[in-house]
Amino acid sequence: MAILNSIRKRGVFLIIIIALALFSFILADVIRNGGLSSEKSLTTVATVNGEELTRDDFMKKVEQSQRTLGPNGSTAQAMNVVWDRELRSVLQNQQYEKLGLTAQQDQINASLETALASNPTFQDVDGNYSPAKVQEYIADVQRNNPTAYQQWLDYENGIKDNILQTQYYNLIKAGMRSTLSEGEQQYRFENDKIDMQYVYVPYTKIPDTDVTVSDSEIATYIKANPADFEVQPQIDLQYVSFSEKPSEEDIEAEQVKIAALLNTRIDYNSLTKTNDTILGLKNTTKYAEFVNANSDVAYNDRVWFKKDLPENIADTLFNMNEGDIYGPYRQDNTNNLTKVIEVMRLPDSVQSSHMLIRYQGTLRASDAITRSKEDAKKLADSINAVVNKTPSKFEELAQQFSDDKSNSEDGGDLGYSGPGRMVPAFNDFIFENTPGTIGVVETDFGFHVVKVGEQKNMQKAIKVATITKEIEASESTLNDVFAKASKFEVASQKGDFVEVAKEQDLGLKPVNKISNMDANIPGVGNNRAIVKWGFEENTEVGDVKRFSTSDGYVIVQLTRKSPKGLMSVAEASAVVTPKLRNEKKAEKIKAGISGDDLNTIATSQSVTVQTATAVTMAAPTIPGAGAEPKVVGAAFGKMVGETTGLIDGEKGVFKVRVTAVNPAPGLENYATYSNQLNNAATPTINTKVYQALKNASDIEDNRANFF
Repeated sequence: MAILNSIRKRGVFLIIIIALALFSFILADVIRNGGLSSEKSLTTVATVNGEELTRDDFMKKVEQSQRTLGPNGSTAQAMNVVWDRELRSVLQNQQYEKLGLTAQQDQINASLETALASNPTFQDVDGNYSPAKVQEYIADVQRNNPTAYQQWLDYENGIKDNILQTQYYNLIKAGMRSTLSEGEQQYRFENDKIDMQYVYVPYTKIPDTDVTVSDSEIATYIKANPADFEVQPQIDLQYVSFSEKPSEEDIEAEQVKIAALLNTRIDYNSLTKTNDTILGLKNTTKYAEFVNANSDVAYNDRVWFKKDLPENIADTLFNMNEGDIYGPYRQDNTNNLTKVIEVMRLPDSVQSSHMLIRYQGTLRASDAITRSKEDAKKLADSINAVVNKTPSKFEELAQQFSDDKSNSEDGGDLGYSGPGRMVPAFNDFIFENTPGTIGVVETDFGFHVVKVGEQKNMQKAIKVATITKEIEASESTLNDVFAKASKFEVASQKGDFVEVAKEQDLGLKPVNKISNMDANIPGVGNNRAIVKWGFEENTEVGDVKRFSTSDGYVIVQLTRKSPKGLMSVAEASAVVTPKLRNEKKAEKIKAGISGDDLNTIATSQSVTVQTATAVTMAAPTIPGAGAEPKVVGAAFGKMVGETTGLIDGEKGVFKVRVTAVNPAPGLENYATYSNQLNNAATPTINTKVYQALKNASDIEDNRANFF
């Protein structure tokens, strides 16, 4: 009571302290997110040159994109597709506005006519494109179909965007067209030729071990060439896995369970207070019902040829008689029981033809189909009577009466189909009757007048009833895996991650250069939670955390965290070290060269004077060395008999003497070569312009906050 009285007396002070604590919490968040507008990072996906991409609109488009990609498309893929499309659109629209580009109504009308001319909805009675029909359609959907009207507006906006895009890129292409002078230069590059003698001292003459490249030299090179070494924020991880795979005890227990389904059993029914007899797979004849009640995979009522069965069980099943059972047997991560329920002989494919007579309400029937089911049946029976009497009329009548226009002109020919490829009633008719049989079959599509054609490759086939049960880890196994994962997590947080993994004989898996928009972790799969954790502000190098995966757990340690900037020396070393090493080798080689004459240099360096003929600027290749544009360019700057200085090439140090210059004869017109340059540049203009706009823009990308 004394404590409560004390709290009451100091109530005002407690309120102030709590308020200050809450304020400090909010202030810390504001500072961490860069100011009072931090909420913006939660509602805005990106800001592009001051223009915002809102979260709601962007994520709706991501959902639409993911539906388009289908079940195999990931959220990351959908987001990248939408991001690229939206960013391109914003950047281009900003350029259109700067240049004052607009899509004029006459341009829009012309584009609509081109796109819609063949659509009957927008044609007049003579079959010609009608702008009035377009306006009639727009007015109709605006009144009666909001979804279709929105689709039309989106379509119109797409046309406007295409017009603006064409104008914009045509302006750029016009400014980039090659001149006749550039065409002549290209002609000279390809056809002017020189012959030369040269000395080539390869860098490989000096062992790499004799040349040291320091970290400070690599760092200096990186700073001098920042554009080549820019990197986005990245993290490195290492992890160990704990899989919830079934134990041997679990596997044995699952085998016992599935084996129990073989035999009839007696179960007490608590509702009827009596014992029920439950037939097992050996005795039941209600195979679909039994399989669907006891299997993880639904009953498949199909015919199996030997080639269609898994190779490891095909021989066994095909040597069994009707009623025989195989199993339990293991197939991947499942236990199985298979009973042969029917043995037959069937062709592996049957050619068939048909005439389809639709009626109102049948599957895929158009509004033009007005006949009733009774009328359709009468027509089908009438045709059937005619073609049974005179089979040669089948093709002619198919062309005249069949509503399946995909094959009516071919006399209703459907080609060859295997068992189960057609709808059940149609499939049964063509496989259960002999070639030449004609009859009427009813399906959801209408009435078919069907003719059975050639039946190929008559062979043994079977039907089976298979019980499949996934082998799952028991509760005991799951608890054991969780305990081991938790124990490792605690131990690795206190000690050395690598050493703890070694002590427990666990495989350590490193993953490097993960960006903040990645989702897939090699060896783990899609696990965005790991990536987000690694990039959180409070996550530091050395931190350890447990994550759930599709088959257990991973314990992850953050091993590197790099902000946006330049590559580290270690990252750039593989690229920079060879360049700096060759520069040092070049200096050593040049320092060891005595004399100025090619033969003298060759002798001093234990190499030979070599020759190259018909060398061009377009293909600057030197025999024995490969592509050496710097060397060939220097040689083209010399007259016959002149010698270059020592040149640091791609593969070594060179000295060249020009022995012949063979300029190509002049042309009256170089348009062919200027067009050649234009054609080479045009396909890449759109991509290069987009990349240039991105590089020149101020883009704040907050996608990682929403993914």
